[in-house]
Amino acid sequence: QVQLVESGGGLVQAGGSLRLSCVASGPIFSTYGMGWFRQAPGKEREFVAYIRYWPSGNTYYGDSVKGRFTVSRDYAKNTVYLQMNSLKPEDTAVYYCAAGPPSGSVYSSEYNYWGQGTQVTVSS
Repeated sequence: QVQLVESGGGLVQAGGSLRLSCVASGPIFSTYGMGWFRQAPGKEREFVAYIRYWPSGNTYYGDSVKGRFTVSRDYAKNTVYLQMNSLKPEDTAVYYCAAGPPSGSVYSSEYNYWGQGTQVTVSS
């Protein structure tokens, strides 16, 4: 079974940056596509980004974060990152990483494993 642990969340001022990390343990981590989702109080879980399993390693972003967030992965360290720049108060949410289809997906239902989440709060 794959286990995922997110870290790197915190409180930042609007316009600031954070880097989230997701460390995976268990078998065949490298065969999964990895996604990031977020959920704010009173709102539905929202797709943020995904990165496909190599060799393409293609990435895809939700419209609300395109141009500001960057997802990457380090296979040697079993770690996926989400670099978040130009943060806005609307980005405030709990952020989750997830392991799913090698090709990636924007649908949370397609992911098999989820981390516990890390809180990101952006002040105005």
